[in-house]
Amino acid sequence: MTHPQPGAASPCPEIDRPVEASEVLVEGKTRAAVVGRWNLAGRRAVVTGASRGIGRAIVEVLGAHGATVLAVARGAEELQKGLLAWEHTGYAVHGVAADITVPEGREHVWAAADRLLGGLDILINNVGTNRRRPVLEYTAEEFEFLLNTNLTAAFEMSREAHPRLRRSGRGSIVQVGSVAGLTAIRTGVPYGLAKAALVQLTRALAADWAADGIRVNLVAPWFIRTTLTEPLLADETLLAEVERRTPLGRVGEPQEVADVVAFLCTDAASYLTGQTIAVDGGFLARGF
Repeated sequence: MTHPQPGAASPCPEIDRPVEASEVLVEGKTRAAVVGRWNLAGRRAVVTGASRGIGRAIVEVLGAHGATVLAVARGAEELQKGLLAWEHTGYAVHGVAADITVPEGREHVWAAADRLLGGLDILINNVGTNRRRPVLEYTAEEFEFLLNTNLTAAFEMSREAHPRLRRSGRGSIVQVGSVAGLTAIRTGVPYGLAKAALVQLTRALAADWAADGIRVNLVAPWFIRTTLTEPLLADETLLAEVERRTPLGRVGEPQEVADVVAFLCTDAASYLTGQTIAVDGGFLARGF
């Protein structure tokens, strides 16, 4: 081991003044530049199913990270309540009530997005619903309804968003799927089928649209505490089983999904596309 000679300059000289954030380098970039990759300032986002649960949390987290958001929901009254709450937070959130399972509803959304946002960088396909019953008890109409809501709406919204996201040059689509699309759980066959197809849609769009500067990813939640799951989780036997089967030992919260969604929209995730990320407390990782 060698030691510096007396009077030689130290290889790590002491800094006798405060270091500015812009001076600190991380892989050749300033600290401010690195931190900036984690925010969404200046981004414009459309979020469907935005009035409650995971969708509402996504609106709030995107807004907190600096995005301007168009919140889309079928129910005007519930959406208005959200808009009033978001107004007090200072988030830049607009709202439009529309049924995106029909062409007229989607046209209404895009007209509002073009007018209020002036462009598009982010699309969050969160809208979805379920009807749980044995597979032999579904009617043809129910099957069509569940596929249209959980799959076709996301397919059409993505296609219609494409030219807007391509113009952005840094477009990001995040689908909100489910672990039901990755493994069989007691949540209804049509729902699981639709969510599995959404995983493949994510892969296909990611491959097709990468050259257009559009990334496409999916988050797959397990049981998340929302108004839709509250009636199920009120069953203490079911809740105990869910907690037992989840390595982290608890039900998830909407913000825990929203945080992953927001990450996927940032430049920090710029090399991620075509991926499915399970937000499930380890549920899928546990075997026997």
